[in-house]
Amino acid sequence: MPTFVNPEKCDGCKGGEKTACMYICPNDLMILDADAMKVYNQEPSACWECYSCVKICPQGAIEARPYADFAPMGGTSIPMRSAEDIMWTVKFRNGNVKRFKFPIRTTPEGSIKPFEGKPEPTDLENELLFTETALVAPKAAISEQAAVTEADLKKEWKAEDYANLV
Repeated sequence: MPTFVNPEKCDGCKGGEKTACMYICPNDLMILDADAMKVYNQEPSACWECYSCVKICPQGAIEARPYADFAPMGGTSIPMRSAEDIMWTVKFRNGNVKRFKFPIRTTPEGSIKPFEGKPEPTDLENELLFTETALVAPKAAISEQAAVTEADLKKEWKAEDYANLV
């Protein structure tokens, strides 16, 4: 079942140009109706049901029918995301509620430095990789011609001779 937006809860991320669900959707399905300032799924049949928009929505306005392997038909699953973990609340048809908490980070938020240890950009005309200090000259000349002996010219080649060359 594709995602659907509850228009009573959706506030269009408070009037920004691009809402959180529009930003996160891997299939670019979420569209902001500029007049109503509400988001909707423009093509539900193309939804991958990845739950990315459901998890990121700050208002909890986006829902999807949960997969049958963890919530039976008629149940609901609501994710609540924090900076370190995500808590899933699964509500069953009979009213039972179960909560599952899973970490989503292994490092503190903002602590990763993706360019640490990388060299500064250099001249684009330079042929060296950033780990190289100098170009290595080839051991043998590429265009050197192989020597052909008189015996090679007189020999009758068979299929097994070619196989032995490899």
